[in-house]
Amino acid sequence: MTQPGEQVSPVIQFQNVFRTYEMGDQVLNALDGVDVDIQRNEYLAIVGASGSGKSTMMNIIGCLDRATRGEYLLNGTNVGAMSEAELARARNRDIGFIFQSFNLLSRASALKNVMQPLVYRGIPLAERKRIASEALERVGLGDRLNSLPNQLSGGQRQRVAISRALVGHPAILLADEPTGNLDSKTSQEIMALIDQLHDEGQTIIIVTHEPDIASHCERVIQLSDGRIESDRRQQRSFS
Repeated sequence: MTQPGEQVSPVIQFQNVFRTYEMGDQVLNALDGVDVDIQRNEYLAIVGASGSGKSTMMNIIGCLDRATRGEYLLNGTNVGAMSEAELARARNRDIGFIFQSFNLLSRASALKNVMQPLVYRGIPLAERKRIASEALERVGLGDRLNSLPNQLSGGQRQRVAISRALVGHPAILLADEPTGNLDSKTSQEIMALIDQLHDEGQTIIIVTHEPDIASHCERVIQLSDGRIESDRRQQRSFS
């Protein structure tokens, strides 16, 4: 537990981060000198129009892409200096991903999908099954361990994806349009689950273009043309 006066380092730091693409004779700054600190246990939305840079920012946070210039520190470690193997370990251990399209293995059961990230940690099979079963129980799918993705509803598939993201106890839960393929009722159920995860102490970053989804968060970063247009705190919506 943090003591009064103790200095707490951000879990994520962007220091003058650029992501530049060359398109013929033109240079496009998808991120144009972004500075931001994100603390542990924050509930943050990154919003902006198409082309604003939010997907680029998400990819860099998730160690799926690298900054062209500037520094990205993840838990105090300079990501730009990491090898490809170190990046892969960071993705597996520090970041849990939730995607709009679920990204589940179609021929694997819910249990095997959730077990997948644990394979790379050398955890014995019986222990992987126990941990994955508990993760699925946590999201209300303890009775669907052996179901294939095509036997599950969209909301159930996203719950499997959330379980898979959480199974390794990541420092950050990174969600890209987590309700984009769901109807409004199911979206509310998934956001209620994500709200609960934050209340239990999980650091959560949501990339979204939907104001209703961003309203669940306590902090909203608005991007425009690769720059931070606003960075504001807000009261969470529980509707």
